[in-house]
Amino acid sequence: MRTFSILKGLPVYEKSRGEKLGEVYDLHISNTGIVKGLLLKTGALFKKSFFIAIDDVASFGWDGVMVEDPTSLKPLKKPAAFTLEGHEKLMGRPLMTAQGEKLGILEDVYFKEELGTIVGYECSDGFFSDMVEGKRVIKTDDPPTIGKDAIIVDVDENMGE
Repeated sequence: MRTFSILKGLPVYEKSRGEKLGEVYDLHISNTGIVKGLLLKTGALFKKSFFIAIDDVASFGWDGVMVEDPTSLKPLKKPAAFTLEGHEKLMGRPLMTAQGEKLGILEDVYFKEELGTIVGYECSDGFFSDMVEGKRVIKTDDPPTIGKDAIIVDVDENMGE
C-alpha cells in the first residue's frame, strides 16, 4: 500500500537499461475512484507530460518506480478525468460520508499499487486541529462517488479510523 505523497517526485526508470524516463507528479484517477495510472514529467527545460498505466508499472520501490517497456509511456494530450493536484483536482475537496457527515478535507490517498484501488483517505480538519489531534485516515472498501463539490465515501462504522 502506498500514499500519493510518498510517490510524488519519485523517478521512473526503464528496468532493463536503468535510464530515467521522468518523475511522478500526479495520479490519474477514474470517475469511479480507481487509480488508472501515473502522470510523469520528462525533460529538464521543456517539460512534457506522459501517462503510464498502473498495469505497465513493473514495480514500485521506495526510491523509484520501474517500467519494463518505455513505449508504455503515452503522451498526455488531454487532461485526466481526475487528478490529485492538477486538472479536476481532488485534493482540497470535502470528504463526506454517505450519511452526510463531513470527515474533513482530502489531503492524500492510500492505494494498492498493483490494482490501483484506493483503500484509504487522509483528511485534515485544519492546521491547528491537525497539530493537536493529527490527520485522520478514513478506510473504505467501496469506491467513492466523486462529485463536483465533494467526495462521498461509504464508511463502515465497524472499520474505525
